[in-house]
This record gives sequence, structure tokens and C-alpha cells, in this order.
Amino acid sequence: MILMHLPALQVLLPLLSAPICIFLRFSNPAWVLSLVISWLTFFVSIFLYLHIQTSKTISYAMGGWQPPWGIEYFVDNLNAFILLIISGMSALIVTYARNSLLKEIPRQKHYLFWTSYLLCVAGLMGVTITGDAFNIFVFLEISSLATYVLIAMGSDKRSLVASYRYLIMGTIGATFIVLGVGMLYALTGTLNLIDISEKIVDASENRSTLAAFAFLFVGISLKLALFPLHAWLPNAYTYSPSVAATFLAATSTKVGIYLLIRFVFDVFEGVKIFENLGINHILMVLSLIAIIYGSVASILEKNLKKLFAFSSISQIGFITLGISLATTSGLTAAIVHIANHAITKGAIFLLLGCIAFNFVNPSVENIKGLGKTMPLVAIGIVITGLSLIGVPGTVGFISKWNLIFAILEKDFLLIAFLTLGSSLITIIYVWKLVEMMYLNEPNNNRKNLQKIPFIMNISSLLLVLLCLYFGLNPSWILEGATSAANSLTSS
Repeated sequence: MILMHLPALQVLLPLLSAPICIFLRFSNPAWVLSLVISWLTFFVSIFLYLHIQTSKTISYAMGGWQPPWGIEYFVDNLNAFILLIISGMSALIVTYARNSLLKEIPRQKHYLFWTSYLLCVAGLMGVTITGDAFNIFVFLEISSLATYVLIAMGSDKRSLVASYRYLIMGTIGATFIVLGVGMLYALTGTLNLIDISEKIVDASENRSTLAAFAFLFVGISLKLALFPLHAWLPNAYTYSPSVAATFLAATSTKVGIYLLIRFVFDVFEGVKIFENLGINHILMVLSLIAIIYGSVASILEKNLKKLFAFSSISQIGFITLGISLATTSGLTAAIVHIANHAITKGAIFLLLGCIAFNFVNPSVENIKGLGKTMPLVAIGIVITGLSLIGVPGTVGFISKWNLIFAILEKDFLLIAFLTLGSSLITIIYVWKLVEMMYLNEPNNNRKNLQKIPFIMNISSLLLVLLCLYFGLNPSWILEGATSAANSLTSS
């Protein structure tokens, strides 16, 4: 009986557990509850993903109201893959988090952190699994409001400014999205995504269709931090607690990318707005600028968290570049890179959290001689840096290899050249870190460093090992991404 309700459990488990943390009031019980719920949510995602391999799609009517009249939770190859990434990263981050939070956030505030964390997880899972356009907006707001709190809990006072900036920009993005959803409802008389995709074809000559797409495109682009709507991201990652920064880097922008894919290739596929009006070319140009801008900004940055935040802007550009090709191979490369970036950047920010265990705001200067003082952390940074470059044997190589081939399929030689060139820029800032860690002696203040807790080391290194494992054995990621891309382009 419970198997029938697995889609609902993806959202209800974290959503209903969040207020319980308020009543628990203490750090350890709230963490234990979050740990149990996060792993349960991950196991539910695994069951759904395995079920999708045989049944292809799952439709769940909330409250027994059949779609399109009621709210539908819809699972297919694409969002089953994304749900697995979100829940898996969430569970691992919670496992890592306890000692990190004790270092960065006053103990009496931990229950507030875990309440916000579970709400954010529930919101992101809800956005991914719902088949209702207005429900997407509601869950986006739940995750966004929780994110503002998570960012504001950073130990640096600038976290409040970062949270406020994200609040302003997030509100603008949400306004654009709700306007787009409202226009779709006015055009089609329904909020069900499948129903909209069928009815919107009749409104293809209506300028309101283009306006609805434009509102949604801008709003979603802001949520996923596409250049030039990325201004909220660097400070949000830099000044939030290490656990929150890791979760945002590994999951938040990926859900925005998922929404872009869902609306472009599912909801609006029938009217071909993306290709016919050249919006894919606009996205391609913005993606290339993001790739180069993010990499160059990373070279100039001294703060480690902000350095990798700018790197995320560049990596998001790689994903949206694959989407802009509007081909099965391009989509496959984009979806593979979603998984690659979640694993790689999740590992990096967990490793930075290990450094932050001794340095509040880890900088490039702080990692001098890290190869001697924290050898495991240093090795992890080197491996994940190689993955960002796209070196063979790492998961980053798999996605970039597929992306280059997808670009060459379209005979875009210049774009392929620029994409390869950006990896050379990435080498510069990765080498800067390697030089600091291995070719410099530790500063004098390194003699009294605290030992990194075992669970923090293990959680970080597990993701580092996944960077290598999926780089050497990418079949699962490639099969999942290919199935998702085929289901979108063949529909």
C-alpha cells in the first residue's frame, strides 16, 4: 500500500518533519531527525528510480483528484534522475554536518537550521516532482524562503547582506515565474503541465504564448544563476555556513536547470518557441559568456568559497550550452553535467568545510602547505579540480567529452574551440591552488590545527571517490541521462 504513495513521500517526509525540529529545540535530536528523514527520502528516490526503469512514468493524484483537475505528481526518467541527485546529496551533507555546524553556528540555533534545511529539501523535491505549474511556484517559494534563512545564519555579518540580496533577486525571479504561470492558465485554462503542453499548440499564434515563455525563461534563469542574472550566487555561497553552501552548490541551481529543460522540451515543445524564435541561440551566447566569465573571475579571486562560486557560474554555462543545442546528444551532455557538477562541487564545498573547521573564511593564503597539514583534504581538492578541468578518469571528462561531440554534431567548430579553451582557463586557477598546497611551506599558525572529525573526512572523500568512480565507470550516469534526453526529444 505504501508503495503507491512513494511520490507523495518524496515531499511529505521532509515537509512534515521540518516543524518537528522546532519542537525538539535541541541540536542533537534535530540533527538525528534530519539525518533519518534525509536518508529515508533518498531510499524513496532509489525505489522510484528503479520503478521508472520498468514502468517509464508514474502519475500520482494528490487527494484522489485526477489530473488535470487535481494536483498531479508526475515521475519520468528526467525528474527521477534529478530526485536521486537532490536526495542523495542531501543525505550525505546531513551526515557530514553535525561537527561543522558546531563550529560555525551557535548551538541554540541548530534546530532553526535543520527546520530550514528540511523545508528547503521539501521545496526542491516538490518543484522536481510536481506536474502542476502553480505548485512549482509554491514549492519554489518554500525552498527560497528556507534558503534565505540558511544563508543568513552564516557567522560573517555579510551573510545578512548576501541573504537580503538573494531575497530581492529571488522575489523578482518568483514574480516573473508566477506571471508566466498566470498567462499559461489564461491561455489554456489548466495548470497541469501535460494538459498545458497539449492545449498550448492552439495558442501558438498568440503573442501571449511568447510573453508567457519570456516571463518563465527570465524567472527560471535567475533561479539557476545564468549569466547575467547570477549576481546573488557568489556572496550566497561565500558567506553562508559550509553545510548550506554545499547544499546550494550541489542541488539548488540544478533544480532551476531542471525547470528550464522541463518547460522548453515538454511544455513548450509543441509550439517550438525555443528554436523558431532563436532563443536557443541567445542561450548559447549567454552560456559561452558565463563559461569564460566564471573561469576568469575564479582566477582573480582570493577567497576559496567565492572562487568556487564563480566556478559554479562557469559550470552552469556548460550545462545550459548543452541545452541550447536542442538535440538529444546536447541534452544528454547537459544532464550528465548536472550529475557531474553536483558530485564535484558538493565534494569541493565539503572539503572547504573541513578547511573552515580551522579557518572561518578559507582563503587561498590559508591553504599554503595544506599538502602537509591536511593531506587528505589537499588530495581531494586536486582530484575535484581535475574533474572541473575535465581530465580523463574523472567524471568531469565524461560530461565535457559528450558536450564537445554534441557541439561538433551541429558543426559549431568555433563554439567547440571556445569550450575547450575554457578548460585551459580552469587549469590556471586549479594550478594556483595546487601550487599553494604543495609548493609552499605552511604558515606558523598551522601548528595548533584541530583534527578534522572522522565523519567529515569520510563524507568528503566519498564524493571525491565518486568523481573517480563515475569517471572510470560512467555507464549508470550515461544511461540515466540518455533515457531522460530521449524521452524529452521523442515526445
